[in-house]
Amino acid sequence: MRPPQTLTSVRAVLFPRSSRFNTEDIGPIQEYDRRVDLGLIRNDEHQRGIIQSLQHLHEELRHYEARPVVHPTLESLKPSKKSLFSWLGGSSQTQIAAIPSDLPRGLYLYGDVGSGKTMMMDLFYDTLPNAVRSKTRIHFHNFMQDVHRRLHKMKLQYGSDVDAVPFVAAEIAEQANVLCFDEFQCTDVADAMILRRLLESLMSHGVVLVTTSNRHPDELYKNGIQRESFIPAIQLLKRRLHVVNLDSTTDYRKIPRPPSGVYHTPLDAHAASHAEKWFRFLGDPETPEPHPEVQRVWGREIIVPRVSGRCAWFTFDELIGRPTSAADYIELMRSYDAFVVTEVPGMTFRQRDLARRFITFIDAVYESHAKLVLTTAVPLQELFVSRAEIQESLMKNGGDGARSVEDVMSHMMDDLEHNVDQLSKSNLFTGDEEAFAFARALSRLSEMGSKQWVERGMGLESQGGKRERDSWAKTRSRQMEDSM
Repeated sequence: MRPPQTLTSVRAVLFPRSSRFNTEDIGPIQEYDRRVDLGLIRNDEHQRGIIQSLQHLHEELRHYEARPVVHPTLESLKPSKKSLFSWLGGSSQTQIAAIPSDLPRGLYLYGDVGSGKTMMMDLFYDTLPNAVRSKTRIHFHNFMQDVHRRLHKMKLQYGSDVDAVPFVAAEIAEQANVLCFDEFQCTDVADAMILRRLLESLMSHGVVLVTTSNRHPDELYKNGIQRESFIPAIQLLKRRLHVVNLDSTTDYRKIPRPPSGVYHTPLDAHAASHAEKWFRFLGDPETPEPHPEVQRVWGREIIVPRVSGRCAWFTFDELIGRPTSAADYIELMRSYDAFVVTEVPGMTFRQRDLARRFITFIDAVYESHAKLVLTTAVPLQELFVSRAEIQESLMKNGGDGARSVEDVMSHMMDDLEHNVDQLSKSNLFTGDEEAFAFARALSRLSEMGSKQWVERGMGLESQGGKRERDSWAKTRSRQMEDSM
């Protein structure tokens, strides 16, 4: 089975009838079970866990209704003067509309050859709910060829200074509420220069993206020309899509690593299962049921509500909602190697005490080289500064309201040091030191969410098994002793 090779050929998709018409309106899990029962595929528990991610998105799409596509006018695509707020990530290019708050997060499925990428995409695409008005599946290379053809045509017709990306994105959005890519990759500098704005424009029209790839997003366009210009596209993919590893890596304890990243947003129906899977993976496989423990520091008791092995699980309120200090967190680092913190809210200026405690905790986790799993109500860049606060600050400086807020938030992680330096001059922080702590916390959260950080010392067979885990335990113990 092959995906359609151009967007314009979507009506002639060369798939079996079932891939175009899900007449029974069943989901990926049901279809997987059906194919296993028919002997078409072999049951695999690792794959079944990944298909649950497909099922979650399937359920969201049942109730998702994309807004009508609003096409930009040609006049709006012509060059304009720089925005007053270009120092916060804006540019002279056409400003892209805000991504809808109810847009379901898509999926980025990556793995080596033979990991089941095509089968997973078949399952998802063949069972898309009937509520989805339009869908397209296409090889990513062919998609980008079609995009460049459209861009070239527009520039020939209206001049080379026209910002054609938003116009082309609107055309594509008309053809696909759900857009599925096979083999996402970037090897061409021309692709790298436009991908971030293209993907963001598609999402602003309510397009849900699902893609497969051979590489983790962080590995895309590695060593490419002007790769720094491509980093915002990588950050957008990781922020707006659930990144799922298809490779069946098992550790010496025989518990599969959860396929998703360590941070989950928002606090939806999937947040609890996200935390439970990681708690089970990071805890003791011999006694997985959680139990409470009590740690003591300077004569005071620190109650740890849920413990498995050397993994501790707190809700945000249990950990940060009561008066705690750096000494408390350091003591926790002595006792545990991994932490699951759930129900993390977005914090406003009025909750600076909570924010400062949480930043102190993040610093302690980072400096002790421990693992951190979070479920959060808002994306990372909104944990310590709310949209309302950004909007108020921008309005005081003559900003244009909600669109400026979206621009600031979407570009916050692109050049963190520069943007926070500018924000520190606003009324959002009490001084440079607070702004620096905010930036450092976001930077450290980003690093602790990386595949390298998460898998280091876990004893995965692909990295050396139990010997690697024991070696890292000794290294971390020495680092902890040196830091005390």
